[in-house]
Amino acid sequence: MTMRPGVPQLPFTTTTAGANAVKVDIHPVTYATPAALDTGASPSTVLSVSASTTLVPSGAWTGWQSVVKRTIDLVGAVLILILISPLLVAIAAAIWIESPGPIIFRQPRMGRNGRVFTFFKFRSMTSDAESRRGELLRHNESTGPLFKIREDPRVTRVGRVLRRFSLDELPQLFNVIRGEMSLVGPRPPLPSEVAHYELWQKDRLLVPGGITGLWQVSGRSDLTFEQMVELDLTYIKTWSLWSDLTILVRTVTCVIFARGAY
Repeated sequence: MTMRPGVPQLPFTTTTAGANAVKVDIHPVTYATPAALDTGASPSTVLSVSASTTLVPSGAWTGWQSVVKRTIDLVGAVLILILISPLLVAIAAAIWIESPGPIIFRQPRMGRNGRVFTFFKFRSMTSDAESRRGELLRHNESTGPLFKIREDPRVTRVGRVLRRFSLDELPQLFNVIRGEMSLVGPRPPLPSEVAHYELWQKDRLLVPGGITGLWQVSGRSDLTFEQMVELDLTYIKTWSLWSDLTILVRTVTCVIFARGAY
């Protein structure tokens, strides 16, 4: 097991039972994060973290900046959705015309403190994509628990355009409004990916996941899984409102030039 000096370890295990049942258990450790758990939520879909160490700067993630971040997320997501509503309709129509199946792809992902939520994307693959994943595993070009193929045969023609310019991610603005994600943060992982994380890699679940983040503007799919996690931990440890603004501006350039997107 790889251990990172100076990085607190989260001793927890993940197990799955059935298609959507996920159980995550954590031994209590202390982090400078607010209790972000709904006490009425089912223990089978929540990872509980009690709370303080030096990984997360308490002045940023638990102070006034955190409130401002959520306000920016909410107002920003609503305004963006209003501005791009004609584009959303056009994308939905293109997906519906090209191939049968739902327009929106829904998938369980893990957010802050391991809470499992429904993650939205425009469907960019054929409707049987999930069932075909097993036959394509030997072609995986990514590292760690991630699964990526540059020329994935399941991707539709419309889907290739959407992925090239990250337009398939736009429905996640609804996840932001619902408080499940942020505009900027670590990419929310699949529960099946978290099951293969090393302890130090699970620290990326301490903060809300984001539509974009330091990983996305630093190379995205061109980076290894370990590089992605280290960038996420750097973001968590050094986060500020200014860093979020910088990442958002850099995201525009990355989208225009389709850097690391496939």
